[in-house]
Amino acid sequence: MTRGLLAAASAIALFAGTAQAEMVLDILHTNDVHSRIEPINAYDSTCDAETIAAGECFGGVARIATKINELRDQINADGGNVIVLDAGDQYQGSLFYSTYKGKDVVEFMNDIGYDVMAVGNHEFDDGPEGLAVLTEGVDFPVISSNLDMSQSELLSGQVDKYTVLEVGDQKIGIISALATDTVETSSPGPDVIFQDEVDGLKASVQELTDQGVDKIIALTHVGYLRDKELAAAVPGLDAVVGGHSHTLLGDMEGALGKYPTMIDGADGVPVPVVTAYAYSKYVGHLKLTFDDEGVLTKAEGEPILLDNSVPEDEAIAARVAEMAAPIAEVRAKVVATSTGTIDGDRNNCRARECQMGNLVADAMLDRVKDQGITIAIQNGGGLRSSIDEGEVTMGEVYTVLPFQNTLATFQLTGEDIVTALENGASQYDEVAGRFAQVAGLKYTVDPAAEVDARISDVMVQADGEWVPIDPAATYGVTTNNYMRGGGDGYATFAQNGQNAYDFGPDLAEVVAEYLGAQDNGYAPYLDGRITVK
Repeated sequence: MTRGLLAAASAIALFAGTAQAEMVLDILHTNDVHSRIEPINAYDSTCDAETIAAGECFGGVARIATKINELRDQINADGGNVIVLDAGDQYQGSLFYSTYKGKDVVEFMNDIGYDVMAVGNHEFDDGPEGLAVLTEGVDFPVISSNLDMSQSELLSGQVDKYTVLEVGDQKIGIISALATDTVETSSPGPDVIFQDEVDGLKASVQELTDQGVDKIIALTHVGYLRDKELAAAVPGLDAVVGGHSHTLLGDMEGALGKYPTMIDGADGVPVPVVTAYAYSKYVGHLKLTFDDEGVLTKAEGEPILLDNSVPEDEAIAARVAEMAAPIAEVRAKVVATSTGTIDGDRNNCRARECQMGNLVADAMLDRVKDQGITIAIQNGGGLRSSIDEGEVTMGEVYTVLPFQNTLATFQLTGEDIVTALENGASQYDEVAGRFAQVAGLKYTVDPAAEVDARISDVMVQADGEWVPIDPAATYGVTTNNYMRGGGDGYATFAQNGQNAYDFGPDLAEVVAEYLGAQDNGYAPYLDGRITVK
């Protein structure tokens, strides 16, 4: 994508009659790559040989490298100013992460030449040790303004509150914020202290302003809805470049808003908010124009689709292939067939009954049904992609279920089960990953109701019939060990679960075996187990 094409994109003038622009800053950005080191298919899973041959793949780090290098070289050749940012969650989502645990991310981000990265929640999936692989390995700052790492032996001094980039003759301040519910969605541990996102950003803006820095970009991992709130609440911001919610912005089908989305800022000047979907499918390109007093006067740009028209960087593609070789045999193993696409789209699995949710919950329940377990609950956020029709490989199953979770079982009262379902619906508007996919259970959710009063008509099976759940009765429940430990806000599982066993088989292997046991292939389906009012 050339600067000329970007100029053709919808430009948004913040106000008329501005002074002669002193600086134009081009921001190239990615977010939520989620270990999609190799190219992906239309379902955000790793491309197979047939899809590659058909030219139907997207993304991958070799395409990211090509596009960023192309744009950066052109902007620099034109005498412009360019920075490259990542808004977090490079980790987790494919067999590359399971195999290399971040060392691959370090290598490729250094090769691409990022300038700054925000800490994402999944950077903590292997605890502080996992984040340390990144912070100790990359050649650029990894930042978060609302994290206090001083109590962590591993991370103290590793993550700055902000950084200042020297761009041309200007100083660009980059600040950051990580969603405070990371303590529930990942494993930062007790020594990483979280501050409110607004308070953390305001403090960093103040420090930068005191240093004379008048151009400040927030590089965040809090989600699109929260990004818009931060843009309105934090004085001194010139733009917000975000991640976490995997939101597509732009003029294309399926986009949830404009790129950039303009928000009335706390200073009375509109603030552009951008994000670039996920899984390496897009590189965002935001162009900011500042007048000679450092005031933002124009914001324009678009996310650039990394389809087959973008060639892969040859050196990086060769290195990816080399690193993929040891895991190729595991990935290629065919474990089942599917008669149709198994829908695991995040916007479905985090808001309503979805086919992938039914598959995984059914597989969990089937595995432990002989142990007196009658209910399965799986967080929608744990389902990371769809599976297309035809042969199902182990690689595809691991892409859906990349977290190496184990099956957990325990006993819980009906009252606590309803409390758990309420937690699943508590962040419905944010499309949060805690939304409950279920088996052996039916329920109704009303997103318009007050939090903790959104769940009704909870039914369980008794003697082959659906009956209302008994709050006083005790039921056998299966889930994954992450949720059983209180992850995604399921504190009631950790606090009230009885006779718990958290060390069952790997969830991906459970699902693969269930799929493989289906005569004539697995048939994706919905059956009305979750009703949304």
